[in-house]
Amino acid sequence: MNKDKKPEDEKTRPLQDLLSGDDRAFTPSEERIVQVLLSDFPTAGLGTASALARRAGVSDPTVIRLVAKLGFSGYADFQARLLAEIESQLHSPLLMMEAKRARAVETGSETGVAGACLASIAEAMTRTVGTTPPTTFERAARLVAGARGQVLVLGGRFSRHVAGMLVDYLIQLRANVRNVGRLSAASFDDLVDVDRRDVVVVFDYRRYQRDVMAFAGQAAERGARIVLFTDPWMSPVAEHADVTIVSPVEVASPYDTLAPAVAQIEAFVGEMLTAMDDPTRARIEALEGIRRRNAVTLDETPRLATGADAETTGRAFPGPKPTVSPSHPPAPDAPEKDLS
Repeated sequence: MNKDKKPEDEKTRPLQDLLSGDDRAFTPSEERIVQVLLSDFPTAGLGTASALARRAGVSDPTVIRLVAKLGFSGYADFQARLLAEIESQLHSPLLMMEAKRARAVETGSETGVAGACLASIAEAMTRTVGTTPPTTFERAARLVAGARGQVLVLGGRFSRHVAGMLVDYLIQLRANVRNVGRLSAASFDDLVDVDRRDVVVVFDYRRYQRDVMAFAGQAAERGARIVLFTDPWMSPVAEHADVTIVSPVEVASPYDTLAPAVAQIEAFVGEMLTAMDDPTRARIEALEGIRRRNAVTLDETPRLATGADAETTGRAFPGPKPTVSPSHPPAPDAPEKDLS
């Protein structure tokens, strides 16, 4: 066990984090049990120790040794923790608020509640590094980059905003990327065009949204590959997912954090860029050309207008004429005004 870990830290770490962490050395037999638990979490741990041992092809004492290595007094203690986590994923923000408020006030006595919250988010970001193996990001990147059809991206009430960020990245890297956006009855009509050439990227975190689960499940039925971003308790969409990327969400706030999810999509895009081919490079260059021509950002100087456009507007990009302020002086190559 990692010597830097405090016993109380172990009690609050999600079970999947304990199982997938790199701070323990499992024997080959114990690894088989861990793989069964992670591949069918939490269901695999709800039966008897003997049933779990049979699924993993190991002996009953091996299961008992594993749960002891994880810090539990016995298999019953392990199951009690598992059931508590299952219950926690069904809690509403209101119930979580009451449970976390006292803790936030206590831990934030020196740094303030906001400081305690930010510190816990930083800790969650650190835990994120070991939650999902690098090979998982590689497989997800290959799926999205290699989709011969469309890439649809969707999420729940909050996570759809993270999904939108990923869409804006992916549009720069490939064609046929679409943000499903806020799901409605009409959104399900999109499924008529979904088939095995497509990839659906899903963001779903506790308390898990029924319409997101339904859309992902029906897309999988039509042959689409599913990439899932979720929490340690696993959205039911995991049953259909080809790749699942997990992030911690527990912080000193009444609400779960999506900061690790944002970091993961940036890491995911970074993974895609490592395999950037000529068509992708050409697409990015074309997009940059369009942005330069339209002076999209302040670091671009608009192309000088010619002909009638120059006489009427003096510039070659749409939108309101930019103003000059002391905080935003003219670009170095802009002509100086005649002050005479």
